[in-house]
Amino acid sequence: MKTASQIQDLIVSRLMRRHGGTARRWRLAVGPVRVYDPATHGPGNWSVAPTGTTTENAAIERLLDTLRLEVPLAVEG
Repeated sequence: MKTASQIQDLIVSRLMRRHGGTARRWRLAVGPVRVYDPATHGPGNWSVAPTGTTTENAAIERLLDTLRLEVPLAVEG
């Protein structure tokens, strides 16, 4: 299990590796990782609400599809 900040770091590093750009820009586009109670949020208890450009958001959503399978649960932090 990873913390919310570890998941955000993982998302940003993978996006930079695949699509270039800066960590700051991707971190802004991804936004914060929200963590929910696992009892009420089934197989995955975290989410993000991307606020980047259409192209950035599409890249983020594609990555999240894979990452949610790898890291389904998170804790605050």
